[in-house]
Amino acid sequence: MAGIIYGSCALAALLCCLLLLRAYRASGYRVLLWGGLCFMGMTLNNVLLVIDKLVVPTMVDLSPWRLTVSLLSMLILLYGLIWDSE
Repeated sequence: MAGIIYGSCALAALLCCLLLLRAYRASGYRVLLWGGLCFMGMTLNNVLLVIDKLVVPTMVDLSPWRLTVSLLSMLILLYGLIWDSE
């Protein structure tokens, strides 16, 4: 059951990423770019979660990598919202 939830979260983040980046390409609003890049990182974070919890649960702890990826994703979004305003 956990695999279904983790996988659906990864797919939802990927869908958000693709929709935001497609909207950025169509409109050129930079906040869509920063949001899309953030969700790209969140997709990677969810994929790492699936690997960490389901593929190699006892061999390797990927939580530091997951936390780093999510921190960088949020920092990208924060940069876009604060310093790249029009």
